[in-house]
Amino acid sequence: MDLPISPPLSPMLAKAVKTMPKGDVLYEPKWDGFRCIVFRDGDEVELSSRGERPLTRYFPELVEAVKRELPERCVVDGEIVLRNGSQLDFERLQWRIHPAASRIKLLSEQIPASFIAFDLLALGDESLMEVPLGERRRRLVDTLGSVNAPIHVTPASDSYETALRWFEEFEGAGLDGVIAKPLDLVYEPDRRVLFKVKHERTADCVVAGFRWHKSGPIVGSLLLGLYDSEGRLQHVGVAASFTMKRRAELVEELEPYRMRDYTGHPWENWARQADPEATGDRMPGAVSRWTGKKDLSWVALRPELVAEVAYEGMEGERIRHTARFRRWRPDRTPESCTYDQLEVPVDYDLDDIFAGPHQHQ
Repeated sequence: MDLPISPPLSPMLAKAVKTMPKGDVLYEPKWDGFRCIVFRDGDEVELSSRGERPLTRYFPELVEAVKRELPERCVVDGEIVLRNGSQLDFERLQWRIHPAASRIKLLSEQIPASFIAFDLLALGDESLMEVPLGERRRRLVDTLGSVNAPIHVTPASDSYETALRWFEEFEGAGLDGVIAKPLDLVYEPDRRVLFKVKHERTADCVVAGFRWHKSGPIVGSLLLGLYDSEGRLQHVGVAASFTMKRRAELVEELEPYRMRDYTGHPWENWARQADPEATGDRMPGAVSRWTGKKDLSWVALRPELVAEVAYEGMEGERIRHTARFRRWRPDRTPESCTYDQLEVPVDYDLDDIFAGPHQHQ
């Protein structure tokens, strides 16, 4: 591969801010998928993840789309997403990371992915990494403005009011916020020089188990549950982001609630199933597709503790990404922790976003 920029390349990153930045910035929807830099040199295509891990083998349909839609020699920064009807589906996107080639081929046909382009880093023999973002955006639109699905160019705007509207509306299509990019910014790999505004809500959840931390006998994450309309405690995600000192303290705090085994626990059946994918049930100890055989076994707790956690949004019936522990809620009963407390965004169709303005306003 002979390009002015060679893989691997760490993408430019964003830091979280509480309010929407104003000024000489470009606003874009924050897509909820796998960050990916595409390198194409003729028939050679490489898809590189945020952690500089190769994604190429997992998305053969995107490799073909890149050859069909992108310039002969280019480097494009963007996001791999997967749609389910009118919304993004991050959970199904995770299914695509699978070790078996036959399974990858089947999934690429059954649940194909899309690529959202939002920065042009090289074209032909020219590197654009030292070119200001505003000019890179113009070159991106000029170069990719007529691409066809599953390749898309992200909408962008320099209007603060438009950004606020996107922040509220686009969540209904599975997006999780807005990115603000200074227009004079050159491309700075692996630096948090962009700004992201994400949704944050709180919910009271039952803490029904925990996982050990990889470094030793301290708590790694809390397993969270919510009661559904039929009174069943559903596993909805995990809370983490503790200091090492706090992880050690949690071992003592949780000790009175530990169960010797899974007997009588609401997730007893899940805990005893060897293959959760075979049944469609969701088991807290399921093997991670990202980490292969990593031990995700868990310790059962009597479902009596309630914790308030902060989260960005829901993915179906689960909390999207990792929740952040806020505080214990001894004033709440576990039975009161139901899905009814969750705020549900108004539905929004992805097609309306894909059909949005390519040029910033």
